[in-house]
Amino acid sequence: VEGKPSIVDDAVTALGDKNGFHVGVTKDGRIFDDQQFHDYSAVIFYTTGDLTTLGTDGKPPMSPEGKQKLLDAIHNGLGFVGIHAAADTFHPQPDPKDLSNRYIAHGDQQDPYLKMLGGEFIIHGSTPRLQDTHLIVDDPKFPGLEAVTSPVTSNDEWYSLKDFAPDMHVILTLDTHGMTGACYQRSPYPATWARMHGKGRIFYTAIGDRPENWKNEFFLNLLAGGIRWAIDDANASAEPNLKEAAPGYAEIP
Repeated sequence: VEGKPSIVDDAVTALGDKNGFHVGVTKDGRIFDDQQFHDYSAVIFYTTGDLTTLGTDGKPPMSPEGKQKLLDAIHNGLGFVGIHAAADTFHPQPDPKDLSNRYIAHGDQQDPYLKMLGGEFIIHGSTPRLQDTHLIVDDPKFPGLEAVTSPVTSNDEWYSLKDFAPDMHVILTLDTHGMTGACYQRSPYPATWARMHGKGRIFYTAIGDRPENWKNEFFLNLLAGGIRWAIDDANASAEPNLKEAAPGYAEIP
C-alpha cells in the first residue's frame, strides 16, 4: 500500500526489535550522500534495477557518487545484507529480444556492486515461477541455522545465479535436481552466502520473493543471523568453501 510500510519493512523492523538492532527504512537514494548514512552499522538491500535512475515509485534515485560512497563505506567496514532481488540490482539489462547477454560470465567486467555482493542474477523460472526445492545446509553453525536439519524444503521464486565470488563462504546450496525449467538444468549452486569485502561483512540470500516466506521461521532466523553477522553482533565463519560446497558453481545453463 502506497505510503505504508511493506511486508519486508515490517518483518525486518520486527527482527530488529527481537534481536536488539534498530532498523531505519527509506526509498530515498539520496541517503548515501547524507552524513547520516555513516551512523548505520549495515545497509540492507531489497532492491532491483539501476538505483541511479528514477524508478516507477518516483522516489529520488541514488547518485553515481552515492553508489561509490556506499561501495567505499562497505570496503572500509560497513556491513551489507542483500535479499533476493539485490542480485538483480545494477544488473546489465540486455535487449529483451536477445537475452544471450544474461548467460555470459562477465568476470572482471562485472558491475562493482555485483562484485561486492558476490553473485549476479541470470533469470528465474516461469512455468512454474514458484517451485519447491531442497536447500542443502553447508554451514549448520551459521547463526540462525543451529537447529535446522539439512536439507530444508522451501518454496520460492528461485534465481539462477552466476559470477560467484571465489572467496565466498557458502551457507545454503540450491539443489537443482528435479527442478523444472531450462535455467535450473545445472549443478547445485549457492543460494545463500557470506563473504568479506575489504573490511565489510557481506551476507546474501536468494530467498525472499514470496510474501509467505516473510512469516517463515526458517527464513527469518536465517536473515536475523545474517544481519547480526553483518553488523558484527554474531560470530560465523567466512572461510571460502565455494569449490567444496558447489563444485559445479561455474556452470551457466
